[in-house]
Amino acid sequence: MVNAEIAMVRAFLASNDGPTTIPEMRVMYDNIGNQFPTQGDITLRRIDIDGVPAEWASSPGAASDRVILYVHGGGYVIGSVASHRHLVTELGRAAGTQTLSLDYRLAPENPFPAAVDDALTGYRHLLGQGFAPAKIAIAGDSAGGGLTVALLLAIRDAGLPQPACGFCISPWVDLEGTGASMTGKADEDPMVQAAGLADMAAAYLAGASARNPLAAPLHADLAGLAPLLIQVGSAETLLDDATRLAAKAGAAQVDVRLEIWPEMIHVWHFFHPILGEARRAIGVAGDYVRARIDAAIAG
Repeated sequence: MVNAEIAMVRAFLASNDGPTTIPEMRVMYDNIGNQFPTQGDITLRRIDIDGVPAEWASSPGAASDRVILYVHGGGYVIGSVASHRHLVTELGRAAGTQTLSLDYRLAPENPFPAAVDDALTGYRHLLGQGFAPAKIAIAGDSAGGGLTVALLLAIRDAGLPQPACGFCISPWVDLEGTGASMTGKADEDPMVQAAGLADMAAAYLAGASARNPLAAPLHADLAGLAPLLIQVGSAETLLDDATRLAAKAGAAQVDVRLEIWPEMIHVWHFFHPILGEARRAIGVAGDYVRARIDAAIAG
């Protein structure tokens, strides 16, 4: 039986014209986010972290000593705190934490490894503010899902303690697009196609290797990383990115949980105001973050 709400989301996406220039795409992405207003009980506060713009958010009752550090999607080229605010704040509500969302530098103006550097700056900031690693989770969607894993790698390689967990939504971890689902799911996916991803990868890499582990974590040694929750839709060209990431993480002894959601499209969580499965996925992820933080605190 076809999910009527995801059909409505597909119609919504089809009704939005697709711009071709990066400035136009950035405006469009923010405008789509603006069509889903943030709930009125959310408290927001903009800050600057050593040159990285960021935004604190909290819902009523959020624990002041727990936080999700969020890195948005958009192929490392588009996306912002504004485009993802409605998603990030509801994830924080579900987990009972504050959120700190980063406006990391975008390509092509700031290619790899700028995004990784800015994400690591955000994590160091939390540690410097007195947040215990056991009370921090890292999350992101699409490119931000890949960046979540890259940040965990950067944290490990810098000799810093791992957070309680990572949460990846529809992660992009293979910048060469070699997964079979890239073509096998192309007719089902209304958002992500091989040609567009290749353009974004080229803009982000700017000549760097597409197999650099911090750019494409599919090629990384994942040993020693925090537990991971990976959620992906069955109708995604990036389905194989998620399944291969989970397999590689598990083989490296990382505690990993992979969820493949039937009929769901790329980052369906974005559409939670009109999609029940998005609200349910956010709720599942919130419970996961809460439980992982509790377990990390308990030792």
